[in-house]
Amino acid sequence: NSYGLRISGLMCIPPVVDDPKPHFEALFALGKRHGLEQFSMGMSGDFELAIACGATHLRVGSAIFGHRA
Repeated sequence: NSYGLRISGLMCIPPVVDDPKPHFEALFALGKRHGLEQFSMGMSGDFELAIACGATHLRVGSAIFGHRA
């Protein structure tokens, strides 16, 4: 690419009002189609589903530190 970057994965944060599963599945399929191996998807409230859909990285800050004020 013109920036000299090597893309190794994708990240997804689905809309709050949507079921996250179709977003996780679409992201995983897109990444696999392009030979990517890292998928950051899932947060404290949906990390188990994200793992089932292929997540390799999770964001679980509020599970550790609590919700933001």
